[in-house]
Amino acid sequence: MLEGLDLFGPTLKVAGAGTSAAGRPRLPIRLMVGLLYLKHAFGESDESVVQRWAENPYWQFFCGGEYFETRLPCDPSGLTRFRHALGDAGVEELLAKTVETAVSLKAIASQDLERVIVDSTMQEKAIAFPTDSRLLDVWPGASWC
Repeated sequence: MLEGLDLFGPTLKVAGAGTSAAGRPRLPIRLMVGLLYLKHAFGESDESVVQRWAENPYWQFFCGGEYFETRLPCDPSGLTRFRHALGDAGVEELLAKTVETAVSLKAIASQDLERVIVDSTMQEKAIAFPTDSRLLDVWPGASWC
């Protein structure tokens, strides 16, 4: 028996398998992180990302699958519990490791990370349409009568 560490503390590994404190085998971290990434990259819900994973061999390979499977990878509520277990610090660490790996693989140059460009075209603005009736109350000297 080997002892390993994961997000929930030390676990005993028996022939490559681990058990959680609840006694249920854990899903691979690559699968869960991959599902979270795909969920956010494609704007999916928890339910739809696990459904699309079961239909898409590319998504399965991305998440560490070796063979095409038609079953769901996990219950959609498992993603919610995984996000809760990660917490904000865990998500930040995943992002940092992703950027660190991209730099080490030369997928992105470190100089490209010196400046952040934010696109705010879809951000709500405090601009009223010219025919908005609320402008009558704030426009000085407006008399339409």
